[in-house]
This record gives sequence, structure tokens and C-alpha cells, in this order.
Amino acid sequence: MPPRSALPQLHGVLVLDKPSGPTSTACLTAIKRLGQKKIGHAGTLDPLAAGVLVVLLGEATKIAPYVMEGEKTYLGALRLGLTTDTYDIQGTVTAEAPWDHVGPAALTEAVAAWARETRQEVPPYSAAKHQGRPLYELARKGLAAPVKSKEISVSDARVEHVDLPSATFRVRVSAGVYIRSLVHSLGKRLDCGAVMTALTREASRPFDLRQAHGLEDILAAPASLAERVIPLEKALPHWRTVPLGHEAAVLVRQGVRLRAGHEATAGENALLCDEDSRPLALARAEEADGGLRWAILRGLFGDPQPARRGGHTVPERTRTPNTGG
Repeated sequence: MPPRSALPQLHGVLVLDKPSGPTSTACLTAIKRLGQKKIGHAGTLDPLAAGVLVVLLGEATKIAPYVMEGEKTYLGALRLGLTTDTYDIQGTVTAEAPWDHVGPAALTEAVAAWARETRQEVPPYSAAKHQGRPLYELARKGLAAPVKSKEISVSDARVEHVDLPSATFRVRVSAGVYIRSLVHSLGKRLDCGAVMTALTREASRPFDLRQAHGLEDILAAPASLAERVIPLEKALPHWRTVPLGHEAAVLVRQGVRLRAGHEATAGENALLCDEDSRPLALARAEEADGGLRWAILRGLFGDPQPARRGGHTVPERTRTPNTGG
């Protein structure tokens, strides 16, 4: 299918308000058809989930690991009394159980208890892999796979509204947490089962829904895409920006560890830019040679002019498995 509008390759972050229904891949494919050959993301959302999907364009695909590591905030809904193979309402029901022994107080406490969890079971229908194959592929074919678990961090979890057997909740978690697994574990603790029925990612630090653009709005006015994209030099607003003169910029391009200024602190992350404010590298202040120096984490030396760049697909390392939901 030919692109709806062939735009130049852009470089920066597009905060997408993903609708519930389509896969994250389908949303990225629609944007890719607008001339954005080099495209990636900072953590996908399950089809059921909506909300913040951080799309990385052009040179911004290089910063994926540093955008992905931010905390996520979700508003979700659950229903007691059901268990499904996917841990959400879209799966096949595997069990039903009475839920009327659970009162609002017990449910509120069970949600709050998520903040004490440090490990979770990875859903069998997920993009996590076993022997190189996604778990969802094995599950669909009825093939056995080991139950996987992972370390997690939940910094806040609370009930927003209870209308038994349903409830809404808000949770803030580390990157990679499966919210439907939290709901599934709650159902087991309450001895009645539970499934996630809705999910919206409200924020993926440092971005939130206030900065997000709807997919239909983008596709309806593709010429406006450039003005919706956050430029690369502003894609890490929680990092310090360090401007460099011409000679220092040349040294950074050669991989030289420059001395950090007196205002730098050990372990601090920074975006190094040239005298025209163009991004040069992601760096971290580290002790070396008796002082602090900027250790290069990732060079951003690509030609920023889209007309002189050949389109190509995103390297595999910029793609990550579904974690939102």
C-alpha cells in the first residue's frame, strides 16, 4: 500500500495516545507509512490498553533504553470472579468463582498490597521469550513453557472506585511491569479470581497524556506530524543539557572523555550538544583520572538532515516486548 503522505524522515519523540483495540505494532505501521522509515518505541501496550505510547523517530531510536527506564502510571479496571488465560477480559475464561465474600475494604487492601510485591509472574500470553520464541506463540499452539517471573517495583497502588464485583485503580510502577499480572495475583489472594477489564497508560516518564496526540488526528492531518514531534534535543527533559564549544564537540565525536564541569555530580546523566544546540551524545559523569569526566553512553552523530538519510528499518535492539498490561 503506498504511503498516504510521503513526509521527510523526522527525528524526535511522538507521544501517541494509543486507542484501545489495535496493536502497538499496527499503530507504528500507520505512522511508518507517513514516510517514517526509521521508527521504534519505548515500550508497547497490549491491544486492550490505551494511552501513552512513546514513539521514537529517526535518530531518537538511539535513546530507546534511556526513555524506557522511566516509571509508568496506569489507570485500570478489574472484575472479580473470573480467571482467563490472558489475565484480561479478552482471554478465554478458564475459571469462575463466587466473589461475594470480598468486601470493599478487602479489595482496597489487596490493591494497596501491590506496593509490597517485588516479583510477578509473566503472563503466558506475552512477548517474553522461551528458547527464542514468544510465550504467546507457544500458548496459542498449546505448547508447554516454563512459568517465568521477574523482579518488579510498585511505588504506589490505590483503589479509585469500588462497585463490586468491579473496581478501578491507579498504579505507578517500574518499567516492564505487567498490570494484568498484578490483577491476576490479586484474584488468587482473594480466592475468587480477577481479570483486568480496561487499562490506560497515563504517563511514561517523562511524558504523559497531556502531550499525547490521537492516532486518527495524526492520520487525518499528516502534514502536521512535524509540529507534533518533540525534537531530539528536548526528548530527555529530565537530563541536564550541556552545551559544548566547537573544539570540545570535535573531541566528543572522537570518543574523548571530556572533563565535566564543577557543577556535575557523579552518576549524573547529560545530553551533550554542540554550539548550535544539536545533540552530540548521551553521557554520564564518572570518576576518572582524578576527577569527573563525561563517559559517552550513546553517540548521536547522525546527519540531522532527513533528505540526506536513506530510509531503513529500526534495528532489533530498539524493539521491546509488550509490558503495558
